[in-house]
Amino acid sequence: MEFRTVLLIFLAAITALTVVFYQYFYRNPRKGSLKIVLAALRFITLFCVLLLLINPKFINRDYYLEKANLVVLVDDSSSMQDAQAETPVPQLVNQLTSNEGLNERFSIHQYAFGTNLQVADSLHFDQRNTDISSALSTVNEIFVNGTNTVVLFSDGNQTLGRDYEYINLGSNLSVNPVVVGDTTAYEDISVGLVNTNTYAFLRNQFPVEATILYRGSRPVSKTVSISLDGTRVFQQRLNFDASKNSQTLNTLIEAKSVGVKTLKIEVEPLENEKNRVNNSKETAIEVIDEKTNVVIVSDILHPDIGALKKSIEANEQRSVSVIKPNTTASSLEEADILILYQPTRNFRGVYDYVANSGKSIFTITGSKTDWNFLNRTQQSFAKENINQSEDILPILNTTFGIFGLGNFNVDDFPPLRGNLGNIDLLKNGETLLYQQIKGVDLNQPLLAVLNQGKQREAALFGENVWKWRAQTYRNTESFGNFDELIGNLMVYLGSNDQRSRLELEFDLVYDNASIAQIRATYFDESYQFDPNANITISVQNKNNDFTRESPMLIKGNFYEVDLSDLEAGEYQFTVTVGGENLKRSGSFKILDFNPELQLISSNYNKLQRLADNTNGKLYYPNTLDELISDLSSSQRYLPVQKSSQNVVSLIDFRILLGLIVLALALEWFIRKYNGLI
Repeated sequence: MEFRTVLLIFLAAITALTVVFYQYFYRNPRKGSLKIVLAALRFITLFCVLLLLINPKFINRDYYLEKANLVVLVDDSSSMQDAQAETPVPQLVNQLTSNEGLNERFSIHQYAFGTNLQVADSLHFDQRNTDISSALSTVNEIFVNGTNTVVLFSDGNQTLGRDYEYINLGSNLSVNPVVVGDTTAYEDISVGLVNTNTYAFLRNQFPVEATILYRGSRPVSKTVSISLDGTRVFQQRLNFDASKNSQTLNTLIEAKSVGVKTLKIEVEPLENEKNRVNNSKETAIEVIDEKTNVVIVSDILHPDIGALKKSIEANEQRSVSVIKPNTTASSLEEADILILYQPTRNFRGVYDYVANSGKSIFTITGSKTDWNFLNRTQQSFAKENINQSEDILPILNTTFGIFGLGNFNVDDFPPLRGNLGNIDLLKNGETLLYQQIKGVDLNQPLLAVLNQGKQREAALFGENVWKWRAQTYRNTESFGNFDELIGNLMVYLGSNDQRSRLELEFDLVYDNASIAQIRATYFDESYQFDPNANITISVQNKNNDFTRESPMLIKGNFYEVDLSDLEAGEYQFTVTVGGENLKRSGSFKILDFNPELQLISSNYNKLQRLADNTNGKLYYPNTLDELISDLSSSQRYLPVQKSSQNVVSLIDFRILLGLIVLALALEWFIRKYNGLI
């Protein structure tokens, strides 16, 4: 307790005694024990009141020892199963975590990782992917304060995620890799990246591109072959040497029948080649017998036209052509969907054709649009003709339910250019994007979808949509989200069927089971997304000897099921809505590809660079004692003594208040009983 507080308590006692002496002894000449009792009660009252005002406190300090964190990260992927040499990895980990010296100096935390990081005391080495960068980033987020170090048991071969060699972990985390596996560089030839389309059209040729990689010093000549559903359709002889260690194979394959086709690229193995798993790679392509022809009608040149063409043709099922509005009716008849870009009076013949044919149209307006003509010619929407353009920002309607939006969002999207004025939608429909002008949210559509009868329409009231596609790439390093939105819009416009309340989203072919997922979107009778539905999926393999039924879990505005535990093969599935006579079916294929088996040598050079970049050191299983010694003796990881200060009141104010009330009550009662004023 501080000296000042003690002095104040002492002065409070003196003050209380002085007041009591003045009241009961100096001014009151009466004698007897009653006066002493009353004086004592008055002293208690005054002293407690003064203590409340002083509020004396004392400081309690607790001292504790804060240890540095030692994080043991173990690669639990399947490549580690064969990489373990004389000493198994679990034994190495146990030797590290059970060391008394390390436990005295560090707080030890053990994690295992494959695709994701997880707390694990036991290792199974069954993960089909390795993401070292994600594991290190997660550890860096968990252990923010203090000095921390990581011991990484891995072969250094990463199959997923960012390049861990260039990861930025900050100055408070060092990484000490322990290289597991054979570091010998064996002669090897393998099939690398394979590129092909997702879809091909019947009786057309589709391109196949494959990279063949060679690791060795002597000249070799090997044959590369391509098989389609088990039938060889192409082969070529390639030559390699120490300087020419990779070649790209390009060819065209004819699609002769409809369906999902398996493509297998194989290269002849080397003599005495140790790893032959990577000598072949499979992919798949779906051959279809239909194509959607989209025609863009425009009287001007604009970047939007190129952006729309790229987005629509991202799906090989669609082709895009651009024509002038004064074209012949035969050119319009070939179109399945018409995109009318900034219509003017020259579009009169096009609108006459649309009125007679009932074809689906997508109207895009902008600064060159003739609104007087457009308001008179069509009866889908009407707009005030205010000849003043303005920047319009998009606001996403998260309750939009006509078709799925995927992962599309409008974060950081630049504005479109459009004319001011109220817009009236004259047909039934739903707004996908609303307008925001100068920070004010308007209840006006920017992108609307209309549906009345069999004709389907969409309208975008702004130009420069090419900027949205570019911004999507800036946000995600891919055009995929924007192209997916435009693709879904084309699917909607190209279909004249009645809208289904249960929509499915899945791939026909998955490279491996770890990415196998199926999504479902369910709408109620008013076609609003229903988040409370009971949706189940039944999956069975091609031979009907495996069946599994499981619920689909809601995630945002869709339902999803994870099928990552399935084996490679062909499957059929049925999605059913509980309590409704509603179900949809489909099929998919999982390819037998394990990226963990593609490499057999440890990438110790990459792990060395990781250690150098994070102020760590590289070790091997036979130098684990050196690692333990370095960590135990390093001055960087010394435990730090810290203290916490806890300020506590000397006397609880409730006790003081109780004493004051009790003393005053007794004094009043004694005075009353003895007839004193």
